[in-house]
Amino acid sequence: MTVTSRDGARLHVEVYGEEGAPAVVLAHGWTCSIGFWAAQIRELSRDFRVVAYDQRGHGRSPDSGVYAVEGLADDLEAVLTATLAPGEKAVLAGHSMGGMTIMAAAGRPAVAEHAAAVLLCSTGSARLAAESLVLPLRAGRLRTRLTRAVLGATAPLGPVTPVSRAVLKYVTMGRGTSPERVSQCARIVHACPRQARVGWSHVLAGLDLVRGVGELRVPVAVVAGADDRLTPPVHAREIEAALRQSLGLTLLTGVGHMTPVEAPEVVNGRIRELMDSYVVASASASASASASASASAGAGVGVGEEVA
Repeated sequence: MTVTSRDGARLHVEVYGEEGAPAVVLAHGWTCSIGFWAAQIRELSRDFRVVAYDQRGHGRSPDSGVYAVEGLADDLEAVLTATLAPGEKAVLAGHSMGGMTIMAAAGRPAVAEHAAAVLLCSTGSARLAAESLVLPLRAGRLRTRLTRAVLGATAPLGPVTPVSRAVLKYVTMGRGTSPERVSQCARIVHACPRQARVGWSHVLAGLDLVRGVGELRVPVAVVAGADDRLTPPVHAREIEAALRQSLGLTLLTGVGHMTPVEAPEVVNGRIRELMDSYVVASASASASASASASASAGAGVGVGEEVA
């Protein structure tokens, strides 16, 4: 389906699983697309309704030419409103820029209405270029400036080659990642249009969503790779410490930035835990309460009739 955001940007959205099943909403990261969540969609759609969308300028969502974190928040609100029933609760899971999208939208009405719990994967809230370990240099202004230049490079990525796969693996994945998973990520990243890749790199370089972390008022679980060079574990620890309702940090040894692809079993497991605890269990409790209330009301009427 196509969803229209506040400023008119069109977003490509796909929904998997049975209609009426408990819902999970997936937001992918910079230079990625819905295909990044393939392992989550395959496994989770057996039991849940999985909503995934292409961020503006990525995948099949046209580039609006507007690069601002507020636009990402608008887009998430639009997707939630279009795909969920009024008051319906869901787990929101975001990877990298997708996690930043959730943090940016934390105070929005649609998030308050629909979010039951959140999973943040391999993401950060501020100082992304300053903390990046992509370049093996001492931390400081020079490294930050060079990191911004590298990540915001305007040169086309070109076709996927053995060299480009090796570079992508070094920057985004752990050493032990299988060639198949490296190739999967390479195909997705290389397919991202250059304009969107460059435009969003500038937004991420100046990002500050520290306030947004504090505005997340639902239970939040954090997953990060110990070998992540793009958003090192320092970000995950800072986010986890600032959360109102933290469910803890899962730090994955030998895993880099692409956690949903590198460690799908862990990410799927955390999403399932959140769904079972905060969506399925809540829905069951509400149904039981409604049934009890109906039974009590019926019993009350019966007694009244008997007394009369």
